[in-house]
Amino acid sequence: MAKTFVLTLKRSTIGCTQDQKDAVRCLGLKKIRHSVEVKDSAAIRGNIMKIQHLVDVVVKG
Repeated sequence: MAKTFVLTLKRSTIGCTQDQKDAVRCLGLKKIRHSVEVKDSAAIRGNIMKIQHLVDVVVKG
């Protein structure tokens, strides 16, 4: 079974750079306290590292 991440947006993107806002949208997060489950890949990990101060990450699998 492939590893997945459960991401929850915990902080607002107000005041963030456009790259960080794009990373939040690319991961499928829309509002504060919104959670999504994404599969593990190099691109996903890069986006998570870019916004690690804005999200809570839980590893599943």
